[in-house]
Amino acid sequence: MDTASQYSSTTTAVLLVDPYNDFLSAGGKLAEMARPVAESVNTVAHMRTVVARARQAGLPIFYVPHHRARPDDLQGWRHPTPYALGAHKHQVFAEGSWGGEWHPDFRPQPGDVIVKEHWGGSGFANTDLDLLLKQHGVSRVIMVGLLANTCIETTARFASELGYHVTLAGRDGRLQPAGHDRRARHQRPDLCACHSHHGGAGRQPERLSEGGFRAAGSAPGSSGRRAPPTRHPPRR
Repeated sequence: MDTASQYSSTTTAVLLVDPYNDFLSAGGKLAEMARPVAESVNTVAHMRTVVARARQAGLPIFYVPHHRARPDDLQGWRHPTPYALGAHKHQVFAEGSWGGEWHPDFRPQPGDVIVKEHWGGSGFANTDLDLLLKQHGVSRVIMVGLLANTCIETTARFASELGYHVTLAGRDGRLQPAGHDRRARHQRPDLCACHSHHGGAGRQPERLSEGGFRAAGSAPGSSGRRAPPTRHPPRR
């Protein structure tokens, strides 16, 4: 079966995660933190490529946005996580602010699906993403967006647990099916996608083409050793 038929527009969707100004635009609250890696792997350019070619192929785009901060968000919360506390302190993606608006290159178009905002790392937890995907007949998802080791990884793992076929968009525009390499190696802990933090040598990735999706002739190269995943001690 050719790649284009595997990534059919009737069963495949792109999950575009957190394409906010605060992440992707100069002056954004998190942009400077992400800039060195984002520039080195051409994050925005690759995101544009994946989204544009997916649109050309008729694949639906699902926006998977993080919660837009408000000053009273955590009032009365019993167990806010350090992640939530940090986002609240800095009012990341603040509601009504420029930073909480979509990057100009990734504004929704007619027919795009806007998912309810997620509070943590997963675009599925406490949102309607799973329901919307099922209602649209989607069984394969292509992940692009921010950040690779937080929302991208968590959403991808959650999707896999729910039975979806998950594909991660790579640093060179290739598509890498997740899960066939159990090592799940990270390239950089602060990486803002669009590139895969799952690698593998046993299967050739697919490359996006102007006409849709087609198999690539060779696997992407890599430079330098990748850092192993962070392991946390079990809670007592």
